[in-house]
Amino acid sequence: MPLEGVYLFSFLLGAVVLLAATGIGSLLLGRASERWSVALGAGGAGISCLAGLAMSVAALLLRFQKTSVVPWSMPSGSFSVGLDPLSAFFLIPMFLLSGLAAVYSIGYFKPWAGRNPGRFWFFYNLLIASMALVLTARNGVLFLVAWETMSLASFFLVVFDDEEPATQKAGWVYLVATHIGTAFLMALFILLGRTNGSQDFAAFAVPAGSAGLLFLLALIGFGTKAGLFPLHVWLPEAHPAAPSPVSAVMSGVMIKTGIYGLVRTLVLVGAVPGWCAWLVLAAGAASGLLGALFALAQTDLKRLLAYSSVENIGIIAIGLGLGMLGVQYGSPAVAMLGFAGGLLHVLNHALFKGLLFLGAGAVVHATGTRDLERLGGLLRRMPWTGAAFLAGAAAICGLPPFNGFIGEFLIYAGSFQTVLGGGGLALGGLASMVALALIGGLAVAVFTKAFGIAFLGEPRSPAAAAAHEVAPSLRWPMSVLAALCLAFGLAAGFAVRWLEPAVAMLSGPVALPEAARWTFPVSVVSVLLVLMALVVALAAFRRHLLAARSVRETVTWDCGYAAPTARMQYTATGFSQPLTHGAQAILRPQTESHLPQGIFPRAASFHSATPDAARERLFDPLFLLCANLLGRLRWLQQGRVHFYILYIVVVLMVLLAWALRS
Repeated sequence: MPLEGVYLFSFLLGAVVLLAATGIGSLLLGRASERWSVALGAGGAGISCLAGLAMSVAALLLRFQKTSVVPWSMPSGSFSVGLDPLSAFFLIPMFLLSGLAAVYSIGYFKPWAGRNPGRFWFFYNLLIASMALVLTARNGVLFLVAWETMSLASFFLVVFDDEEPATQKAGWVYLVATHIGTAFLMALFILLGRTNGSQDFAAFAVPAGSAGLLFLLALIGFGTKAGLFPLHVWLPEAHPAAPSPVSAVMSGVMIKTGIYGLVRTLVLVGAVPGWCAWLVLAAGAASGLLGALFALAQTDLKRLLAYSSVENIGIIAIGLGLGMLGVQYGSPAVAMLGFAGGLLHVLNHALFKGLLFLGAGAVVHATGTRDLERLGGLLRRMPWTGAAFLAGAAAICGLPPFNGFIGEFLIYAGSFQTVLGGGGLALGGLASMVALALIGGLAVAVFTKAFGIAFLGEPRSPAAAAAHEVAPSLRWPMSVLAALCLAFGLAAGFAVRWLEPAVAMLSGPVALPEAARWTFPVSVVSVLLVLMALVVALAAFRRHLLAARSVRETVTWDCGYAAPTARMQYTATGFSQPLTHGAQAILRPQTESHLPQGIFPRAASFHSATPDAARERLFDPLFLLCANLLGRLRWLQQGRVHFYILYIVVVLMVLLAWALRS
């Protein structure tokens, strides 16, 4: 192995070992010394993420492709890890956001108020280490071990504040969902390794005629982790329940391991039937549209952001589906633009969604509530947090010059390219454009509501009125992410060329011509600069018009009320009502109202909630049916040990007979 390869693998394995060691050390020190426990856990996470980030960037720029194998005494298993442009690309946002969230966690949990900080840092560092192994594993058994470790570590982080019954319920929903997804992944790896009897990725073989089935298993297994509709039901439960820095990591990078698994499956399986591309495109459109609609109906800030993650996973899936269509119909430009747009949105979403969850955490830290109906006027009291949240909101809406614009622009460009292809390809591009346009419009409405209700107007509760800016350890990670959202918006056009090695692994030997590789990034930057110049020109023109006028402040028109109160502002529910009312058939909101009665009514109230449609109409009835069927087998639970020993003996005899027969 070349010298740089030795260094890169040393950085990778060193980061994983350091994460595990400092996590265990922090756990052991947790009850003895809170200070040293936090220093060891946070320090280990920060140093490991910095080393891992440097390794990932170097591997991507060097187009590094190597695999290292260590013998492992486990059936079909080997400690086989590898680096290639695809793994390196996904490692970059993982290490970046995880490191910033570790810094944020120091101030977020301070004081720990009797909670063992070692418990948090043990599972947090374990989560980062397991995600790194998931993204670099080159053996099916190692991948599943790392995948299960990641799931269990994130489960314990979700239920870290386990005093609340809702938190416990959210944790169990997440655990059940992730293990259902793992069952499909086990079937996927068994089928891939069955021909050659090995679980090494290099030895995988696709049985004849089974490429579509394998991809479907991957779509369900990995789509559950990613949060594709209707497999997303755990996501709006777990993300609000978890501590905010954990929510940022889970939404920003952990769910992207599902996207990574899906694209890695494309690399392993190779050519898949055409219907797979249409299925991914349809799943992406459904996730994007329904995720945005349900986000619009939420009044819990973190739950709103969780549904927004479903929406953005949908945008990524639209890009992947478009790229798959480009490969299917032999259109290199469409394949390149679709895959590049989807992958770039993976990075962009990690930045702005991490920023938004950290901003929501700052709001909760300062006010003690996530309820939008109890917030308001925070921009004046928390200007640093408000500015960072506004930058994240603009980025997630795809507004230039922030980074969310770039990935969607690439997908739009690929969709326009399909018009030249005609036939089914043009139909796929048209569907992508319509879906993206609707998703973009709904996203603007969602985050106008989120920022406007929370940060503008007057405080709607004493907690909001008493809010104050958070500590520097919380502000600086948000500031770094906000700056990166702007920087990637201005420079991400050139990242198309950096992404080409990762994209080529998906699109095959096709690539954009050399002229297009240089011209396209320059054109994107030119568009951004023109838009920025237009905004500056309009601002200067407005200032010129107002130069000769006297400007003074006065109260807002109060509609004739002598003493207006904060209750006369738009509520979060009222702001979104015109749009959610038109989608009642999909959202099915539940309302409870006591309307004013009589000439001088004493009291009136109105309450509405929008439960998840997929959970209420699909999964809850399904699990209830399974519970009823399994309840009929309770007679097997005799409560006597010798009966249970008999069951074990019978199963072993059946397995032995099956083995002898085969």
